[in-house]
Amino acid sequence: MSQTPNAEGKVAKSRLEGMDMRAIAPFIALVLLLIIGAMVNPNFISVTNLTNVATRSAFIAIIAVGATFVISSGDLDLSVGSMVAFVASVMILFMNSNIIENPYLMIVAAMVLASILGAACGFLNGAVTTWGRIEPFIVTLGTMGIYRGLTTWLSQGGAITLSSMEQQDAYRPVYFARFLGLPIPIWIILAVTIVAAVIMYRTRYGRHVVAVGSNRDVARYSGINVDRVRMAAFIIQGICVAIAVILYVPRLGSTSATTGTMWELQAITAVVVGGTALKGGAGRVWGTICGAFILELVGNIMLLSSFISEYLLGAIQGAIIIIAMLVQRSLSRKA
Repeated sequence: MSQTPNAEGKVAKSRLEGMDMRAIAPFIALVLLLIIGAMVNPNFISVTNLTNVATRSAFIAIIAVGATFVISSGDLDLSVGSMVAFVASVMILFMNSNIIENPYLMIVAAMVLASILGAACGFLNGAVTTWGRIEPFIVTLGTMGIYRGLTTWLSQGGAITLSSMEQQDAYRPVYFARFLGLPIPIWIILAVTIVAAVIMYRTRYGRHVVAVGSNRDVARYSGINVDRVRMAAFIIQGICVAIAVILYVPRLGSTSATTGTMWELQAITAVVVGGTALKGGAGRVWGTICGAFILELVGNIMLLSSFISEYLLGAIQGAIIIIAMLVQRSLSRKA
């Protein structure tokens, strides 16, 4: 027998209630933002503009992917912006040493160095947090000052610039070149996100991250090595920072003590807007990428319109993270 209209309505309602709105909300917000942007300025919806927006969001998007693991495990890393400045400074200084004559081999060696240094910085944050039994907020607040101070010392308060034009010319395609019509940074975002999604959703480690973020005591009694899971999350964060640096250096070829300022706020905002709970226990990698795009689109709309000054972008981003937290709490109560 066919269902009555009333029964069909109840089934549709139950399906709607069963949907995880915290996972869907970022993508709905992204679509609404695209519609608003198109209404504000017809050029906003052009392929060229959207491609540029996606390319510019690469740094925060990649860093935010790493932050998704840290936040999902119940921790927080406030040092990522300072870490970017420190790793980039060391990378450029290494390239300026010219210990390898071949510019392409030098660039590869510098990338490897940046990756190792980023992982080491993440390891330091994780080691002090887990072994020292100190709150990650305090630890990463301290290392934020350390990394920023080291950068200031290395640059002597100025800028560190890539000196070899040959290296600059060889390195620029990493950021400015295109592959199959899309800029390289977009492909790197996609690759990093796919790898992160596989780790988060398809591996035992990903399940352990969510379990540790949900309840550490229960996870520990279940036989999960909580400290190892948290440590690995910080190391993943450091590697993501290194990947962002590898993309950042060819764009400007220079860094200073102000590089990466407030990037930690943008990364955390992207994670929260993407639907990951700030208290941990739920990691949404694709939502994080959506959140990073949303932040960049907001800035782009402000630039193309005259309604709000672009200098208020930081204030807008702060308001977005507060609104996102209120929405998350509202959806949690309904769940």
